[in-house]
Amino acid sequence: MRILMIQPNYHCGGAEIAGNWPPSWAPYIGGSLKAAGYTNMKFIDAMTEDLPDDVLAEIIRKNQPDVVMASAITPMIYKAQDTLRIAKKSNPTCKTILGGIHPTFMYSQILTETPEIDYIVRGEGEEIIVNLMNAIAAGSDLKDRKDIMGIAYMEDGKVVATPAHPPIKNLDGLTPDWSILDWDKYIYIPLNCRVAVPNFARGCPFTCRFCSQWKFWRTYRVRHPKKFVDKIETLVKDHKVGFFILADEEPTINRDKFVAMCQELIDRKLDVHWGINTRVTDILRDAHLLPFYRKAGLVHISLGTEAATQMNLDRFRKETTMEENKRAIDMIKANGMVAEAQFIMGLENESPKTIEETFQLARYWDADMVNWNMYTPWPFSELFEELGDKVEVRDYSKYNFVTPIMQPDEMDREDVLKGVLRSYARFYMRKSFLDYPFIKDPFKRKYMMGCLKAFLKMTATQRFYDIGRVKRKGFHTEVDLGFDQSKIVSKEELARIKAAKQVQVDEDFGTITACGAPKDLEISACGAPRDLPSIETTPDGNTAVRGMKI
Repeated sequence: MRILMIQPNYHCGGAEIAGNWPPSWAPYIGGSLKAAGYTNMKFIDAMTEDLPDDVLAEIIRKNQPDVVMASAITPMIYKAQDTLRIAKKSNPTCKTILGGIHPTFMYSQILTETPEIDYIVRGEGEEIIVNLMNAIAAGSDLKDRKDIMGIAYMEDGKVVATPAHPPIKNLDGLTPDWSILDWDKYIYIPLNCRVAVPNFARGCPFTCRFCSQWKFWRTYRVRHPKKFVDKIETLVKDHKVGFFILADEEPTINRDKFVAMCQELIDRKLDVHWGINTRVTDILRDAHLLPFYRKAGLVHISLGTEAATQMNLDRFRKETTMEENKRAIDMIKANGMVAEAQFIMGLENESPKTIEETFQLARYWDADMVNWNMYTPWPFSELFEELGDKVEVRDYSKYNFVTPIMQPDEMDREDVLKGVLRSYARFYMRKSFLDYPFIKDPFKRKYMMGCLKAFLKMTATQRFYDIGRVKRKGFHTEVDLGFDQSKIVSKEELARIKAAKQVQVDEDFGTITACGAPKDLEISACGAPRDLPSIETTPDGNTAVRGMKI
């Protein structure tokens, strides 16, 4: 079996600002297939290499794969569909497979639009892909596919979806094949070193209304800290990785395991730096542990602060407060780590006043870094349903966090983009001249100047935030958001589409709660009491920090 995995060639000027990120799905899927005996595999990162379609077609013709796979998030979906169309045209006998979060929920629309796709893998794919590949290798997939859990396909002109595959119970049994990646291509610009995106925990116990990760993973699971650090040691020693960022939605929920993982990194003296995304409440909970986290190499923490008003925090169901956001940022900075704040912009109630208020709040919080992300109405999120006919732009290629999708009541989309770009310019201009060069910590100063270098580099090439679409015309600025006009629909058409259920979302896929427990049960995602004490006192009066050697 000749297996070809392809990362679709999609760009938007978002996360790429910091460098080229290795697509983690390829090592994890590839590792599972390799463990099952499939060793004739090749991975093509068309995104990092910026491969045009004709070059990709020639690669497929040259390799003549039996199976071609791709993965897609929402903004990448059209390029993923095109990639598999190219695969089918270049090698009509190959089987084409698509996975990822968007296909998981939107498989009906994708299969209807793209008959060149043979199978869609729904949910985390490591176990599903092995079962499907075994059937393909045996030549029995057409006969047996109804019994393979977690897939969707077309049969006799109708979409068929098999029952969802259970979440993977033993994450430690996953064996990512890191060798499938060409590591010279994945450089983290701020530190000028190789970068990896491993996975420590999967899932999220929180149900933020604009998000869908908790629906995709369905239950929260964490790897064994020692076994996870085994994988990090492989990345550092065998592949010379100098920085990694955890792909997890919430890596710190299970504090005991997170602390044990940090201790393992310290004990092994791997000398690797890393970053995470996490919740404000976890930072507040772990205030006394922040020096320990920094000792373990954690240098960059991105917080889901999200909103500039408590009203929006409550609307998003973030379960945090504005005051808590400020305190968490201050704590991170006080312990020598980079504090990054996130704001969601471009909802229907956005206005020039709210954009300015958000900027002033960013200045007040004084985070080291701030991102202003455009609200992206995932069609499988709860907030999408609330907004209803206000989401008339259905061009998924622009659901990329840098394009305003919603039409605010008080301003044009184009002016939202201009306002956000102005906020970026004002914030980072100030940081460039009055902050970063004067940071006392040598490592943090080097890191922040490296981040500034990445920012300036991408701005100069007009790749940051896709600013090439903003043009000066005399004394005016014109913006071309680049929407596919055929994918902008009227409110009347939206009502008809909804009534006819033309865009079907698998809303039943994510029905498992975190840990499989009732949501009102007073336990955290890891099963520990919510009022778990931060400090324990031993019988002899000595203070011991929970879960860590002192």
